[in-house]
Amino acid sequence: MKLTKKITAMALAALMSMSVMAGCGSSATVSSAASQATSAAASQSPSSVPAEKATIKLATLKGPTGLGMLKLMSDNDAKTAANNYEFTIVSAPDEIVSKISTGEIDVAAVPTNLAATLYNKTKGKVQLAAINTLGVLSVLTNGEKINSIQDLKGKTIYSSGQGSTPEYALNYILKQNGLEVGKDVKVEYKAEHPELAALVISGKAKIAVLPEPFVTQVMIKNKDVKLALNVTDEWNKVAGDKSVLTMGGLIVRKDFADKNKDAFNKFLDEYKASTEYTTTNVEEAAALSEKYGIMPAAVAKKAIPNCNIVYIDGAEMKTKIPDFLKVLYTANPKSVGGVLPGDDFYYAK
Repeated sequence: MKLTKKITAMALAALMSMSVMAGCGSSATVSSAASQATSAAASQSPSSVPAEKATIKLATLKGPTGLGMLKLMSDNDAKTAANNYEFTIVSAPDEIVSKISTGEIDVAAVPTNLAATLYNKTKGKVQLAAINTLGVLSVLTNGEKINSIQDLKGKTIYSSGQGSTPEYALNYILKQNGLEVGKDVKVEYKAEHPELAALVISGKAKIAVLPEPFVTQVMIKNKDVKLALNVTDEWNKVAGDKSVLTMGGLIVRKDFADKNKDAFNKFLDEYKASTEYTTTNVEEAAALSEKYGIMPAAVAKKAIPNCNIVYIDGAEMKTKIPDFLKVLYTANPKSVGGVLPGDDFYYAK
């Protein structure tokens, strides 16, 4: 009897021991599995959260300099752009000056000579990142027959843009063709493009120098108005390969570009693609132009092919801009801010 009880006790002890061992083994297995799952979840968590996009504040002008931004504006609205873009569209370059100087905006499309002026005004804190618009000026006639620059001798030319690139470009071209303003040719300036456009339409101005989109608007409203000369072509004839007539460029605050180089470079890639979209998808770009308030679709559709929208950066930009700025500086040092910009004026990726 005692032996039986002893055997039974030993058996129960063994069973309990086996149960404990089995329980420990099960717990270790669960713990190990949980640990692996936690580790896997931790390793996967960062990649499942999208990287935060940088925010870039942009400003552009109504008119040709804003046309290259259209696809980028559309992509930004669709949330497919590489960065978050906040756009400000203004009517006059002066509105951009204070915004870029105070840091209210980071990047802006402006007249090229204004880019140089801001570089000097801010002591090098503004850089030129790209050329976005070449010449947009044309000589229009209403009742006059003009086939060459020489045909302007003895004529009165009406123009807008006194004290800026249109004046200096016209004077340079005339001078290189042996014509002196005030002696061989008379030039009368009007304060605003719309005022001059109205005079051409009415026939009161027989010969005029106007930029796009006013060239297109005038020719739509008066079929007797003819495009006599393309100012960009005339510039190229006298300047050769030394320079290009550049009406617009893209500027960036240097401290912003330095601190956000990757994001800014992504923007430049997207902006380049956007300019190419505008020039190759005219009808679609024209619709976007009206949507974003750059210019009416009907005008944009006809104006875009004549607006010389481009994207030139890096070494090519640095090669083509200096001689153009020298022409402006020679005509009036104040047109570029008093001195010619240094090498650090040009942004490099």
